[in-house]
Amino acid sequence: MRKAMVLFACLFAGTVWASEQAGEHGVANESKDAEGDDVAGYILHHVADSNEYEFEVPLSHNHIPIHLPRILIPFHEGACTPMADTHGGHGEVYPGLGQGCLDLSITKHTVMMWLAALLLIGSLLIWSNRDKTKLVPRGAGANLFEMLVLFVRDELAIKNIGKEEGPRYVPYLLTAFFFILFMNLLGLFPWMATATGNIAVTCGLALCTFFVTQAAGIRAAGIGGYLKHLTGGVAPWLWPIMIPVEFLGLFTKPFALTIRLFANMLAGHIVIFFLLGLIFMLRNPAVALVSVPFAFGIYLLELFVAFVQAYVFTMLSALFIGMSVAMGHHDDHHHEGGESHDHGKAHHLG
Repeated sequence: MRKAMVLFACLFAGTVWASEQAGEHGVANESKDAEGDDVAGYILHHVADSNEYEFEVPLSHNHIPIHLPRILIPFHEGACTPMADTHGGHGEVYPGLGQGCLDLSITKHTVMMWLAALLLIGSLLIWSNRDKTKLVPRGAGANLFEMLVLFVRDELAIKNIGKEEGPRYVPYLLTAFFFILFMNLLGLFPWMATATGNIAVTCGLALCTFFVTQAAGIRAAGIGGYLKHLTGGVAPWLWPIMIPVEFLGLFTKPFALTIRLFANMLAGHIVIFFLLGLIFMLRNPAVALVSVPFAFGIYLLELFVAFVQAYVFTMLSALFIGMSVAMGHHDDHHHEGGESHDHGKAHHLG
């Protein structure tokens, strides 16, 4: 426990140091244009995605910018011609998809996703039990991975989808859980960024759950049963009302997954940087005596939130898949009883 606290304190100190280095760099640049510290601008710059990755040189105010590759696909000639930034920023801006330019550039959050995937694959290779003669894994890392895998399988997949269908979706749920967990944890290290604080990333993850959920429903109930479920089991004269409602209901689930993960991961980082930014905003070093301990408390809370948000996303995904799978097993019961569509638990209890 003492070692863990020392590790967290070192990571937090590194994060604070990196933030202050970047903050001083940002303030130095800002002073050229206006008086005062642009703390809000620095916070937004830090949490936002970018085509540039900046590394602060230790014990100096120098920074090394790494310009990530631009990949632009024009739909017509001249569609991806860069324009001057009219919002006061530096450099150039590129047209969006609406102007006929598909931007597939590598960004900071893209690098974080690749890094999370590599770390996850490496961790599994190191801690997986490759000796089939030994059923019990050895080492803290292997035991931790086994505990989390068993938790996702038994407490999330089996309980929400059922004993028969649950194991089929365990690989997807495990992938989602560990990938999100690694991305959340990477944001707690100095110079790193939280990819799950990008709504495009969380939207992509939610779309994966959406397609798995619909495929599970079609597999369980067939095309006919799946389409029949969109009528809500009401009389045909109510279908013009019920079908749009049910159709919109399909998209509220991935929308909830998207916003929940994005907002929770983004808010924590903003609170930490705002507490540290009070030192610059109030221009009084004594503020650090209060803001730094509070920021350290939020930092520890962020570590907990990283696990909780990975769990919540996986749990909700398992619940939605279970509801979709139950469509093919309890359709008649649902119509007779007039119950809501939340029948995933009824299925697994059966």
